[in-house]
Amino acid sequence: MWRAPPRPMLCSMSETTSVKQQSTAAFYGQAVLSFGVAMGAVALGIFFLDADGWVRAFLAIGVLYLVTSCFTLAKVIRDRQEAGQITNRVDQARLEKILAEHDPFQKL
Repeated sequence: MWRAPPRPMLCSMSETTSVKQQSTAAFYGQAVLSFGVAMGAVALGIFFLDADGWVRAFLAIGVLYLVTSCFTLAKVIRDRQEAGQITNRVDQARLEKILAEHDPFQKL
């Protein structure tokens, strides 16, 4: 029985890949500067706080723990988002393959 040749894919994988979002140098600089100012202000506040040394040390350790926790949380959120994008690209590629191989005029 004669079969029609497979149809070409409507769009290639390179067209479906998402473009990476890049932040501007100004935004990056503003974020780094903002972080530095915030950490400096908290450090100065703790240093000039009218309290015993152990209270200031406790606050400093608490701030450092909070900062490292924030970095870890941001990394986990970013990693989950990137994993979701990869899964979506694989699902999109599978769908494109199925649609490219589907022949509505083929007899069952």
